[in-house]
Amino acid sequence: MNTTLSDSVSPPLPTIADRPHGAVVIYDGRCPFCCAQAARLARWDGRKRLAFLSAQDPLASQRCPDLSPEQLAAQMYVVDRRGRRHGGAAAIRYLCRRLPRLWPLVPLIYLPGTLPLWQAIYRAVAARRYRLANGAGCETGACRIHR
Repeated sequence: MNTTLSDSVSPPLPTIADRPHGAVVIYDGRCPFCCAQAARLARWDGRKRLAFLSAQDPLASQRCPDLSPEQLAAQMYVVDRRGRRHGGAAAIRYLCRRLPRLWPLVPLIYLPGTLPLWQAIYRAVAARRYRLANGAGCETGACRIHR
């Protein structure tokens, strides 16, 4: 059930079944912007260490039972191999260290004391993500969730 709005445009994202030992990226599968970013991360994952899971997939709630579906859809989470969760800007930080394409951002995003700033920026982008997708996917009614 790990399907997204972008499945018809790009190849399916690697699932937990495909990469059972990888970190799991949980993203809003109804959001065209989020789907595009997940597809980009999958392309950049040359070492094939990431699996992807839509927040709307029932397996996401099983992986993070203490988080509501709304919380899972509100920001991206990465569940690492040890089961630790990284949400929002902390997820971006996690990915920056593991994807060579993002390594140039490491010195900036890891500046001591800056995580609250990055979280605020992440929340601002997340709040506008449907507008950033230029309304793509709004015909499904997904945009109404965030307006």
